Amino acid sequence: MTLWLSRPLAKVVFLAALSAVGLPSLGHAAGAQPSGTVKSTHGAWSIICDTPAGATSEQCVMMQNVVAEDRPEMGLSVVVLRTADNKAEILRVLAPLGVLLPNGLGLNVDGKDIGRAYFVRCFQDGCYAEVILEKPLLDTLKSGTSATFIVFQTPEEGIGIPVDLKGFADGFAALP
Repeated sequence: MTLWLSRPLAKVVFLAALSAVGLPSLGHAAGAQPSGTVKSTHGAWSIICDTPAGATSEQCVMMQNVVAEDRPEMGLSVVVLRTADNKAEILRVLAPLGVLLPNGLGLNVDGKDIGRAYFVRCFQDGCYAEVILEKPLLDTLKSGTSATFIVFQTPEEGIGIPVDLKGFADGFAALP
């Protein structure tokens, strides 16, 4: 299985993304929304903007919160954002505490295995996996209809959480 991102680069990406808009706590499953204003909705995706403390301008993310159909406690927040310098786009996924970290976060798009991303850090609201949205992955997400993110609670037990890609391309185009 190919990796979305190598460990050294994951650390750099995570540090660059820390200045972006914060994510909600998954304490109330994935139905929570971050502070900020919903600027637009594109299919299953929302563009949410806020001016974080200490920032000089508004920052926006494209976001979708999802919950596993058979496990309401297993929710994800899937976020796409541009770095403050506008040089890269990042896909960041917040998974709940208790996931098996060494197995990473798996991704399938329309039944095709894309690979796994490392979890880069855990906070009290959950654990983060993130990758730079390079052109091949971005094109796959834009043209896809459904994605499944896979988290593991044991080495053998993967839990697939569906993410609707309807509106991804339009939302990405609208992301400031």
